[in-house]
Amino acid sequence: MFVAHGANGANASGSAPATPVPALVPEIPEASFPVLPRAARLPINRCNLPAAILGGLSYQQHPSPLTLDGVWVLHRRLFAMLEALPDPAERARRFVDYMVVHFRLERPEELGFVPELGRLAPCRHKAAPRARIRSNYLRLVRGWAFDADGREAAVLKGWVESRFGLLARYHRGSLQDLASEAQARYQEARAAGLYGTNALEAQLDLLYTYAQYELHRPDPDRSHLTLYRGVNRLDAHEQLGTGPDGAPVFLLNNLNSFSLSRERAGEFGDHLLKVEVPLTKVFFYTRLLPGLLNGEEEFAVLGGLYPVRLER
Repeated sequence: MFVAHGANGANASGSAPATPVPALVPEIPEASFPVLPRAARLPINRCNLPAAILGGLSYQQHPSPLTLDGVWVLHRRLFAMLEALPDPAERARRFVDYMVVHFRLERPEELGFVPELGRLAPCRHKAAPRARIRSNYLRLVRGWAFDADGREAAVLKGWVESRFGLLARYHRGSLQDLASEAQARYQEARAAGLYGTNALEAQLDLLYTYAQYELHRPDPDRSHLTLYRGVNRLDAHEQLGTGPDGAPVFLLNNLNSFSLSRERAGEFGDHLLKVEVPLTKVFFYTRLLPGLLNGEEEFAVLGGLYPVRLER
């Protein structure tokens, strides 16, 4: 504890201090491990932790609860209902039904949608207004599984930016240069995917919150999953140094596909990455909604810094 001193070194009582006390707080040494670059994050987001923390190494190793602003409170009756259901398949059915009713997914007219007015809106993209208004969280997730650089994927990456403050690093090209053509194409795809739709990002908020509920329900004390990702070029990934245990630290895109299966992940690249992923950074996974999401043990994971083990 530091004690205030006068100009002659005496303390508040007037007597000389028994031992010398520094007048200034010592400098904090530079971090010896990689930190999330400023260019990879936003200063604000819509969750309970800033991007600099949730995207950093300390959080990756010692995660804490991650919640989106207001979502649990707004939908507390849904989760109270789910709590009474022991069967996960039944909980999934109730969740899907709730999404249909709450967001009027099958009756957009109840939200004030008027097809005739939609057709008058100027837009370069030719999708019919009704097709746009019926775009929902399931279509986005399926689109992500089909093409991680498609329009649906751009919407999902934009949602991650908005909610968690983690900036997309790649979408049909590097996004590090804000003035690049790749950045312009990404922003255009994101805007086109959201234009004329029905609260798509709010739907994704609830999907993430439901995924977190299901992941933590069986074992509230579990913090991580071991996941795998196959890649062809390691030099295409941003390596920022090494972590405390000497493992290389990668800055991943703000949304990434991983697999629970080592063999399955190995089919997608010459190199196999093994990562300990905090449960709180899992956006959704295929088993979350049986029969509605395609894929085998696939997980969509939020980005940031991760120590990586190279399995091959």
